[in-house]
Amino acid sequence: MHTPDITESNILKIGELFPNCLTERISIDGKVESAIDFDMLRQELSKDIVESPTERYQFTWPEKRKAIRLANAPTNMTLRPCREESVDFDNTENLYIEGDNLEVLKLLRENYLGKVKMIYIDPPYNTGKDFVYADDYSQSASEYADNSGQRDELGNRLVLNAESNGRFHTDWLNMIYPRLRIAKDLLSDSGAIFIHIDEHEVYSLQMICKEIFGSNNELGTIIWDKRNPKGVVAGVAYQHESVLVFCKNIVSFAGVEFSKKKEHADEMLARVQSLIRKYGGVTDQVRNEYKDYIKKNKNEFSGGEVAYSLIDDAGRIYQPVSMAAPDKPETRSHRPLIHPKTGKPCPVPDKGWRFTDSKMDELVRADKIEFGPTEQTQPRQKYYLRENMNEAVASLLYYGGSDDALGLPFDNPKPVYVAKKIIGTLSKNQDDIILDFFSGSATTAHAVMLLNKEDGLRRKFILVQLPEETAPKSPASKAGFSNICEIGKERIRRARKQIILEQRSSDIDNTLFAIGEKYQFLDVGFRVLKLDSSNMEDVYYRPEESTEKTLFEDNIKPGRTSEDLLFQVMLECNLPLSAKIETEKISGKEVFSVNDGYLIACFDEKVNEDVIKEVAKRQPYYFVMRDSSLATDNVADNFEQIFQAYSKDTIRRVL
Repeated sequence: MHTPDITESNILKIGELFPNCLTERISIDGKVESAIDFDMLRQELSKDIVESPTERYQFTWPEKRKAIRLANAPTNMTLRPCREESVDFDNTENLYIEGDNLEVLKLLRENYLGKVKMIYIDPPYNTGKDFVYADDYSQSASEYADNSGQRDELGNRLVLNAESNGRFHTDWLNMIYPRLRIAKDLLSDSGAIFIHIDEHEVYSLQMICKEIFGSNNELGTIIWDKRNPKGVVAGVAYQHESVLVFCKNIVSFAGVEFSKKKEHADEMLARVQSLIRKYGGVTDQVRNEYKDYIKKNKNEFSGGEVAYSLIDDAGRIYQPVSMAAPDKPETRSHRPLIHPKTGKPCPVPDKGWRFTDSKMDELVRADKIEFGPTEQTQPRQKYYLRENMNEAVASLLYYGGSDDALGLPFDNPKPVYVAKKIIGTLSKNQDDIILDFFSGSATTAHAVMLLNKEDGLRRKFILVQLPEETAPKSPASKAGFSNICEIGKERIRRARKQIILEQRSSDIDNTLFAIGEKYQFLDVGFRVLKLDSSNMEDVYYRPEESTEKTLFEDNIKPGRTSEDLLFQVMLECNLPLSAKIETEKISGKEVFSVNDGYLIACFDEKVNEDVIKEVAKRQPYYFVMRDSSLATDNVADNFEQIFQAYSKDTIRRVL
């Protein structure tokens, strides 16, 4: 009879916005209660580091607060297009981005805020052999000892020889934390992140994900059994990896189809049809041979597949399921079903049927009830395989195969089979965006293209990879690949060629594919973008350094092209980097039209009134040009008047 506890409600609201600020504490009556970590909340809303000795439940490590600041800090980097390394640049909606993924994620944050359906990453495993981003977290051993509490007030070491192991974890945690913080912003409310990890950091990563995404948004962990235990070890020989799965919002995710297709379902259906043709109908031989087939393959089939071991008189594969009500008996039907042959009533479960009378009648009419040989057997419901081709995502994934990255020299590439399986569990809609910001050998891109080929959807991938140099004298270096990005891009090109050739087409530019009975476009290209410093001179961002001389200098860095400027503008106007770009000449000047005229830009010199007037007549949402572009002072004076006359609502911006 009390009014709502507003304080508790506010705590939950803040927890939804900042899950990492939601903690637990002991209340004055000795009970555990939810609370807000105000130091952490202040950190979210401040550029300064907040320190506090207050004890509370938390997962922390040296320099964690700096990692938080790093995630929130702005960037003035930009992305430059590279047409010569792209494939089908003008038509593709796939992106391959080279550069430090932290900076790239910051650039993507506004444009792709809440638009990514699935993030699928395989970060470095912190084995001591994988590359880990530094992020300017370098410390001396003494600095680390001080920050980690390994010295007392007199300067004496408290823990001996722990620096290497401590820093080993600290550097990795500081690397992964800010990237996951930004990644969460990119996910749609119904989206989820899947993270491969081995035993070295799986528990730390799980704690980080619970803090960033919220414990209630944890969907579980998939164990990938590689069926190949590691070599001689002192303890347990691990033969599996973990895939942690967290969604953005469990309420929104509740309505998402998160399932996987029964891998052998098509094969099972085809086998039964083949047996029916062989024996001229549904006979005992058909049923017996099909049961033998299921028994023979039970170790390869999932439990959900093995259960479909029966065939009805119409040749449909099914499994029988109890219809007994699990809840209160008064809520369901108690009316007995009449046996179709004896005409007598069949036994009713003690709590009745789980369905209402009308639903039971519907199941009988649809031939979805299995009756026994006599009325003495309790009827069961038929679950037809063809109507249940998908099953729940299991916690175990068995695959002991490897992947050669289409013949490319890359150490331990993630198998495309595994990537397809995992991506396919969630991405089932047209235009889903799949993001992988540790792309490595580009397995994710390969898997996305194969899935699109199979079901006709137009999923889009965004891959991000640091151009880490290949080791001298390594197989990759000897093969001519200077960095990992070169291997990834070539993987996508080879996958594209393989997919097209499988359509028996000699024309490598033919992207029309047979999907079912129709032919449709399949996007097997990619647009290459490279992280670089801003296109603008430094004085543009630091006007206090301006002098009389610099006021008349060009504010664009030498060597930057009009297309470089266009992509910076696309970032600043929150347009997708895969947006359609058209180029035309107006009064001899190059004019870009993005997303069918949503954005129009011109960066040529000496732009006259004819160009301005033609652009204004098209009424774009944005129009952007260079500060030095206008031909004369008279054109500059008339610029605003022209837009007021033809398109007063157009947002005009000048670089």
